[in-house]
Amino acid sequence: MQTQGTVFKYPDNVDTDVIIPARYLNTPNAQELAKHCMEDIDTSFVSSVRPGDIMVAGWNFGCGSSREHAPLAIKTCGIGCVIAKSFARIFYRNAINIGLPILECEQAAEEIQPGDRVDVNFDTGVITDETTGKQYQAEPFPEFIQRIIRAGGLLASLKEG
Repeated sequence: MQTQGTVFKYPDNVDTDVIIPARYLNTPNAQELAKHCMEDIDTSFVSSVRPGDIMVAGWNFGCGSSREHAPLAIKTCGIGCVIAKSFARIFYRNAINIGLPILECEQAAEEIQPGDRVDVNFDTGVITDETTGKQYQAEPFPEFIQRIIRAGGLLASLKEG
């Protein structure tokens, strides 16, 4: 499994209220949530993001509340993968639960720049910045977690049996 896209880059400590502002949490509709993803930190994100694009961030991405709305909004926007130096624990688990691919790789998150074209191979954990030619090695998820992500999330994987 892999994805390829253009990079949107964000700083350390991007919390769930920045990813999807609380004023929009009155709907469970993923498409509606996606319309407001990142709008308080990047007003052009929703109009610029394309399927497969990559989000890169610093330390503690997804800190804050425990709601699944944040990774769901990111996934529904079309982001193919989030690469960060680290993720808040509950965001990390929620991302897996809803089938959003994420990777921790400090060097990649530090060096990859906004607008770079990046290819991510989830089976091997290899991140290739096609703009610079540099490769980075992240720890790939074990097969059972990759299966959950491929299925589209935990509930979908359980239905597959």
